[in-house]
Amino acid sequence: MENISTRGGCAARPFSDTLLGGLAPDGGLFLPEAYPRVSAETLEQWRGLTYPELAFEIIRRFATDIPEADLRSLVDRTYTAEVFGSADITPVRELEPGLHVLGLSNGPTLAFKDLALQLLGNLFQYALARAGEELNILGATSGDTGSAAEYAMRGKQGIRVFMLSPHGRMSAFQRAQMYSLEDPNIFNIAIESMFDDCQNIVKAVSGDADFKRRHRIGTVNSINWSRLMAQVVYYFKGYFAVTRSNREQVSFAVPSGNFGNICAGHVARMMGLPVRRLILATNENDVLDEFFRTGVYAPRSTQRTHATSSPSMDISRASNFERFVFDLVGRDPAVVKGLWAKVEAGGAFDLAGTPHFARIPEFGFVSGSSTHADRLATIRRVWRDHGVEIDPHTADGIKVGLEFREPGVPLVCLETALPIKFEETILEALGRKPACPEAFRGIADRPQRVTVMAADVEKVKAFIEAHA
Repeated sequence: MENISTRGGCAARPFSDTLLGGLAPDGGLFLPEAYPRVSAETLEQWRGLTYPELAFEIIRRFATDIPEADLRSLVDRTYTAEVFGSADITPVRELEPGLHVLGLSNGPTLAFKDLALQLLGNLFQYALARAGEELNILGATSGDTGSAAEYAMRGKQGIRVFMLSPHGRMSAFQRAQMYSLEDPNIFNIAIESMFDDCQNIVKAVSGDADFKRRHRIGTVNSINWSRLMAQVVYYFKGYFAVTRSNREQVSFAVPSGNFGNICAGHVARMMGLPVRRLILATNENDVLDEFFRTGVYAPRSTQRTHATSSPSMDISRASNFERFVFDLVGRDPAVVKGLWAKVEAGGAFDLAGTPHFARIPEFGFVSGSSTHADRLATIRRVWRDHGVEIDPHTADGIKVGLEFREPGVPLVCLETALPIKFEETILEALGRKPACPEAFRGIADRPQRVTVMAADVEKVKAFIEAHA
């Protein structure tokens, strides 16, 4: 299995080459040349597997250039009860018959990003040791990717992390998780702008082939295919947890800002998982919802991107969306290249009325949006009716998911983080602070180490040069 670019401007590459590189040289995103199909017989064999067993079976179909004994060892070392709190890894909680929450926030940083990034940390260290190389990881975070990446890479030999975040735009807990780390291979840079500009800087630096080569730049953002690959696993695990046979269909409700989490669900569905609907939930930054309703993809400027109470989705330029559009237009890289030329020139594209947009139902996508008032109401409702605390992003997902719930079809809502990461909103909704795990008590009082910087590509490059 080799990986190709969505824009068709470079040769197909084996998994390990794209693992360390991230963005494709032509500016596109890597993804598999074909999605491996899973037969009904294989699904039945997988139904009783543990999480690490299932992860190995799925990932080995993509990472075909890693010896299977090595891959199994990496997976087994990643998905343990010690790291994720229980052997279930992703426990499912039934709120009521047919309504479930897939628990994805049991890792070291209390967010779903841990499920992929803990594996990437081990994959990176393995690949670098095998090649005798070092890597400078450049990433951007709107909240949870940063801490998950830093906790996964801290202390790793041959790896340094340079993480960009929007200055003052994350929750206090999210900032404390990242900025309080004292590991010498971790560097936090707070960019005086929104997340989209952080992401644009990462793409610009990754697009400078000479700088990328000289400083061995890699990425952990979901522009890195390996992250999505790892996230595919929990869709299969969630499906098996809420069904008794593979004749049943399930719908997944997914809060989405950068389109990475739900793109993994799209891949799972393309592999043959019986998914009825992929329900995309946005907050007030509803660019993705607008596309699925109208066919228009119109990223917004930094000035027009709202700061909301579900800040990890305060994104108006969803980088992973390009992967889905590649599939939507029949995997034609020329079409994708033309569409993204418009986006990168500051414009938009409109697929309404085209045969491409008419295919949306084939992929199972529906969408909706949520407001601050909706989040508060959903947090209160879930606590009142079920005695369960949820974070504001998960609330966005449940709110929109319920709008598309169908009788007889289990609805699985993907949890994104523990409520403690968004204390102010929980306090507003419930009148009390959320529960805090013992390991994170007093985290806001720890010394913080961060460099504040203007949204300037050259300044970020100079910082990397000075510290690499």
